[in-house]
Amino acid sequence: MPKLKTKSSVKKRFKTTATGKVLAGPGKKRHNLSARSQKAKRSNRGSQVLTHADGRTVLQWAPYGLG
Repeated sequence: MPKLKTKSSVKKRFKTTATGKVLAGPGKKRHNLSARSQKAKRSNRGSQVLTHADGRTVLQWAPYGLG
C-alpha cells in the first residue's frame, strides 16, 4: 500500500483534543466585521468543537492524525 497524503489545508486549520474531538477556528472573522454585531464577534473568539459528523470527515482527510 502506498502512503496516504494529508490535505495541507487540514494541517493548518484543525487540531484534535486529548479525547479525540476536533477543534476549528470560527468562520467569518476576516473582513466585513462592521456588518456583524459585537456579540457575534465576541462569540467567535477562540476555537470551536466540530460536530461528531464533521469531525469524522476532517479526520479522514488526515489519515495519520493531526499533530
